[in-house]
Amino acid sequence: MPAPVRLRELIRTIRAARTQAEERDVIQKECALIRSSFREEDNTYRCRNVAKLIYMHMLGYPAHFGQLECLKLIASQRFTDKRIGYLGAMLLLDERQDVHLLMTNCLKNDLSHSTQFVQGLALCTLGCMGSSDMCRDLAGEVEKLLKNSNSYIRKKAALAAVHVIRKVPELLEMFLPATKNLLNDKNHGVLHAAVVLVIEMCKHSPDTHAYFRKVVPQLVKSLKNLIMSGYSPEHDVSGISDPFLQVQILRLLRILGKSDDESSEQMNDILAQVATNTETSKNVGNAILYETVLTVMDIKSESGLRVLAVNILGRFLLNNDKNIRYVALTSLLKMVQTDHNAVQRHRSTIVDCLTDLDVSIKRRAMDLCFALVNGSNVRGMMKELLYFLDHCDPEFKADCASGIFLAAEKYAPNKRWHIDTIMRVLTTAGSFVRDDSVPLLILLISNANSLHAYIVQKLYQAIRVDASQQPLVQVAVWCIGEYGDLLLSGEFEDETPVQVTEDEVLDVLEQILHSNLSLLTTREYALTAIMKLSTRLQNSTNRIRKAVSIYGSSLDVELQQRAVEYSALFMRFDHMRPALLERMPLIQKSATNGPMHATVNGNVDETEEEGHLPAQEQLSQQAQVNNLLDLLGDSNINPARSVPQESKVPQTGGELLDLLGGLNLADTQPSALSGGQTQLVLDGIAPRSPQNTSSLKQDIPSIIAYDQNGLKIEFSFERSKANLNMLFITLRASNSTETDMNNFVLQAAVPKSFQLQLMSPSGSTVPAVNSGAVTQIMRVLNSQKHPLRMRLKLTYSHREAPIEVMSEVNEFPPQAWE
Repeated sequence: MPAPVRLRELIRTIRAARTQAEERDVIQKECALIRSSFREEDNTYRCRNVAKLIYMHMLGYPAHFGQLECLKLIASQRFTDKRIGYLGAMLLLDERQDVHLLMTNCLKNDLSHSTQFVQGLALCTLGCMGSSDMCRDLAGEVEKLLKNSNSYIRKKAALAAVHVIRKVPELLEMFLPATKNLLNDKNHGVLHAAVVLVIEMCKHSPDTHAYFRKVVPQLVKSLKNLIMSGYSPEHDVSGISDPFLQVQILRLLRILGKSDDESSEQMNDILAQVATNTETSKNVGNAILYETVLTVMDIKSESGLRVLAVNILGRFLLNNDKNIRYVALTSLLKMVQTDHNAVQRHRSTIVDCLTDLDVSIKRRAMDLCFALVNGSNVRGMMKELLYFLDHCDPEFKADCASGIFLAAEKYAPNKRWHIDTIMRVLTTAGSFVRDDSVPLLILLISNANSLHAYIVQKLYQAIRVDASQQPLVQVAVWCIGEYGDLLLSGEFEDETPVQVTEDEVLDVLEQILHSNLSLLTTREYALTAIMKLSTRLQNSTNRIRKAVSIYGSSLDVELQQRAVEYSALFMRFDHMRPALLERMPLIQKSATNGPMHATVNGNVDETEEEGHLPAQEQLSQQAQVNNLLDLLGDSNINPARSVPQESKVPQTGGELLDLLGGLNLADTQPSALSGGQTQLVLDGIAPRSPQNTSSLKQDIPSIIAYDQNGLKIEFSFERSKANLNMLFITLRASNSTETDMNNFVLQAAVPKSFQLQLMSPSGSTVPAVNSGAVTQIMRVLNSQKHPLRMRLKLTYSHREAPIEVMSEVNEFPPQAWE
């Protein structure tokens, strides 16, 4: 048999291939020759063949048939054979294949070999792919080599010990004495490996913190020697002595100094020296400074040292490197809560980052700017953020508008400024303002009694200029409906009020009703506003009646229903119209940030208004809804919309629009009038008794919607008695693992022939070992009685790792829709 080609020749041939097919042909022919050589037990060229297999494996071709040949090379007495054998074992073997256990005895023999390089090969292989069983068998050998007189062997043994501890944490105590002695080593490589080993020990066992805190002075001394030492060509990187070792020592100091006053005090001086003496012209110096900042912020350091750390990050913001600026913004965002004043000193530099061309830097700067807003700087920061909102890319507008709403609500110096800021956002962000912001803004306006005339004038002027921005139009139309009489009274706080007539106001509202740009919800607002103006405008009743009656034949069921009800108020119930259409009662939040209630004469009505969650939580919910993409994989989807758990507001309008109680084709309960004393009964619509509003419990079997990786999601069902097309699904998420699942969020989507609402979940943490559960209610409306299919998106954190899974549920019980 001719001698096989050398590795160099094979590489040259493969690189000369002009197509992928030609390359595969070369590889297949060579693999066939190598297999034949292996079958003939050709010891002469085994090393060369395995080397070629390793190269093929690196190119992505299968090379598993060479695993046993690697073991044969390891057992060889020649160093060149062992070198290739161990390299092949590290690349072609892992603990999932039982064949790797066959090399345990060879490893044990080589760990006691007389040649240091053979010992080094064995230690590298154990540290790379040793299984738990191999680590248990060979841990004693590794512990002996940690005490070896040869620094080359000690370094390799320390790195192998790191792998042993990761695989078998209970063996940690075996290495403690030897590791502590390694921290005195003069060799940089050994010291570096020892520090990495101590860090690994501290991660797996908090008890070792106290043991190694005794060596903090020793670590401080080593770090000081690195700073003060002169030029050393062996360890110098860009003029800095062994930056890799400095970074590892700083990380270890951060772990040992956390929550310990004495250790923190011992490292304060050296941290200050590192922060002031490290050269920042090169990237290695910035890496050391960054680790220093993290250490200063984690330990119980002095206030002056913390200010110094913030100033270092401030200098990072001026760096031309985008990565360094991003790291600085992220770090400042983490420490703004604990060192707010120190971060405030760099506010102007942070604001300048809003104009950066890099999207990631711009987003981090925006988040940090909102974190810096407080009562003393709110006016200046809002100017900067409003300017940013006006010029930023569309992808930032929704988050920026929401952040401005929250900051203005929390720190507004007065209501006039608050209202002006909100209206500026509405006119600037336009359709990017999230839908759930509208009821919150209406709440704000309804509570600003002294500013109603000013607000309604400003909003009226805004929608005359631009009626395409739906959130602005919805708020403006609601205000015109409520306070339209103030718009006509001429009593304005503005120096140059615009005088308008009744016809001009109605022209604007009718244009919005007829506009193709108006959403259905906007039209509902406009129709209700026109109806309310029938009691506020003295000379336009006939025009309003005609405008309303037109929509009695609308193709949209919601608009048609409202128009029919409103037309009935002009006829049979005209005497009740003024009482029904009076101004909305004052909407107030409870003191505990609970639901908002409509208050009439000091009494709280039983009807809860839309948006009873705190503003921040509502905006957060909407953000989650916006992140729910096309879960069903096509355009025919209807994503679930999270609403407050006890909200009684339908998606199409809500109680702010439907003065008659949200009547629709399926829900025909009339609203209570004058605090519940009188009921309105329209032609052909009889009031329902309260007991009919409960859901109908039937024997619908539960199903398991998802059961993987310890997370189990069960669906139970109830039919609504008021509407047989409505199904209530109660979701119950449980966790059988031994670790809690945090930040649990479920999102769902259904085909467009369905309507789906997700109520607020009972919590965001699924307790371990089935000790509790997270529950959430879904409401599904299936008016066409189609088979239901649902796509779920689950996100949660488990063992500090973020997890995101998709699941489809198609097997719903047929009893659900019978």
